[in-house]
Amino acid sequence: MVPLGESTMVRRLLPTLGRRLVGAWCFLDHYGPDDIADRPGMQVAPHPHTGLQTVSWLLSGTIQHRDSLGHEQLLAPGQLGLMTAGHGIAHSEQSPVSHPALLHGAQLWVALPERYREVAPAFDHHPDLPVVTDRGLAATVLLGTLAGATSPGTTYSPLVGADVTLDPGADVRLPLEPDFEYAMLSASGAAEIDATELAPGALMYLGTDRREVRLRAESGARLLLLGGEPFDEQIVMWWNFVGRSGDEIATYREQWNTGDRFGVVHGYQGDRLIAPTLPAAPLKPRGRTR
Repeated sequence: MVPLGESTMVRRLLPTLGRRLVGAWCFLDHYGPDDIADRPGMQVAPHPHTGLQTVSWLLSGTIQHRDSLGHEQLLAPGQLGLMTAGHGIAHSEQSPVSHPALLHGAQLWVALPERYREVAPAFDHHPDLPVVTDRGLAATVLLGTLAGATSPGTTYSPLVGADVTLDPGADVRLPLEPDFEYAMLSASGAAEIDATELAPGALMYLGTDRREVRLRAESGARLLLLGGEPFDEQIVMWWNFVGRSGDEIATYREQWNTGDRFGVVHGYQGDRLIAPTLPAAPLKPRGRTR
């Protein structure tokens, strides 16, 4: 568990010691379910991003998004908040003053490939997403295409993300792309993934060359499926930046701390975050696995 902002603890599931990426998915924090009825909830001050997209996905609760492009959007469960950092953007994330008692969700990053990593920053809110249904399964497609259903979210590499709900007793097979690699998070409940149990809060890497995956849940479960074509570029990921060299990261850090490049997040009551000191060891580009 690691702290996120002032009052939220998260399970950092990607990158891990053994794996840095699943397709272009390069970061996954899972938080909650947390009882925040008498607490402030998520409070993440303005901070910068480069070279990536952020995907905000709520299972319970609400989050107020503000960014340096001037967007202000309340995000609710089942709605996609997709921010493309590209050349550079800053944003904040807060539970509203009046908020539901439970907060549960995931924050994900997608690494942008070289040809798109300087794209103009943007924020898109998609409240209506396609849902794939089968016997005891309902899968909301966050990004990409699953079983013929395509999300309206903009992507820059072949990938997929889906929120999969399994009813009690469900036993189904979900079609996959054999050229993709996949991982699956159990957000709540225990499930069997091809006869291997996946405990709540755990992430399982499924590899490539799969045309389907069998999902079973005795008592019901909520899963997050991530996949994509293996991302063959090497990246440097430090703090909130994705770059291609240590020198780039050092430049981003300096530009944020001096107030350049990223703009200002208006409407947030408080100070912005300051980038920490760079590590003594040089930051080196790395690939999908350690």
